[in-house]
Amino acid sequence: MSHIEDPKKRIFLIGMILSMFCWGLSWASGKILSQYGDVLTISFYRFALTFVSLLFILIFLKEKFTILRLGLKDLICASCLITLYTYFFFKGLSAGMAGAGGVLVTILNPVISYLAMLLLTVRRPTQNEFVGICFGLLAGSILLQVWVNWTNIFTAGNSYFLLASFTWAMLSLFTAKAGRYGSSMVFSFWMYGISTLILLLISSPTKNISLLQTADFAFWANLFFSATITTAFATTFFFMATSKLGASKASSFIFLVPFTAAMGSWVFLNETPRVHTIIGGLIGIAAVYVLNKKTSQ
Repeated sequence: MSHIEDPKKRIFLIGMILSMFCWGLSWASGKILSQYGDVLTISFYRFALTFVSLLFILIFLKEKFTILRLGLKDLICASCLITLYTYFFFKGLSAGMAGAGGVLVTILNPVISYLAMLLLTVRRPTQNEFVGICFGLLAGSILLQVWVNWTNIFTAGNSYFLLASFTWAMLSLFTAKAGRYGSSMVFSFWMYGISTLILLLISSPTKNISLLQTADFAFWANLFFSATITTAFATTFFFMATSKLGASKASSFIFLVPFTAAMGSWVFLNETPRVHTIIGGLIGIAAVYVLNKKTSQ
């Protein structure tokens, strides 16, 4: 049975864990960025810097900037979806809490991805997939304390977080095909380039210029982390993983994010983690293990 060799598997595991750690911190960073201006303006600068960062990375790696013409439709769809996701991401953060968003979105993403995959392939989940999804839902329930007040799921910016979760799950189905058309990183480069153009066209030029005049060090530091570290490096690595493992399998690593999101919110936003946050985070990690555990023959 084919599988990833041990050295490569270790590198892949470390890379995914670091990527998810960055994603977790990005919720606190995104909350800070959302306070600086209009959602479309923040999204535009984030993608513009991501596009430039990937340009330098690709030049350094001496990659060709081409993908197969066959992939243009998937590229355009992915660009539109990631634009929508980022809009919902910042819109939710501007109205809600980073911790709640990090939990809700990252728990639902892999669940929706798995369900979409099962529907498209018309098959039943394996035992590991079923147990892993159940663990993920249990982790989300504990982290959100649904037994206290289940309507918390739909308060503040959580409606936008729900839309973000659905959009990301759909996006992962397109990025899973990226490897078929060439380099996954080149696919990401053009995806962010198209998204930057879309946001440039729909955002306000006046607000874009105004933000440049008022931005301080904290804004640029968080933008660099959000665009270059989290998006250019961590997200591109995730997209490369989806092209190797498939959308549902790679998305299972997202269960690691809620715990780091809670820690990041604690350190940078003074949101003190509670016992249910720690328990839910540990169950989320268990979900990652179960979903990625090879089925015994």
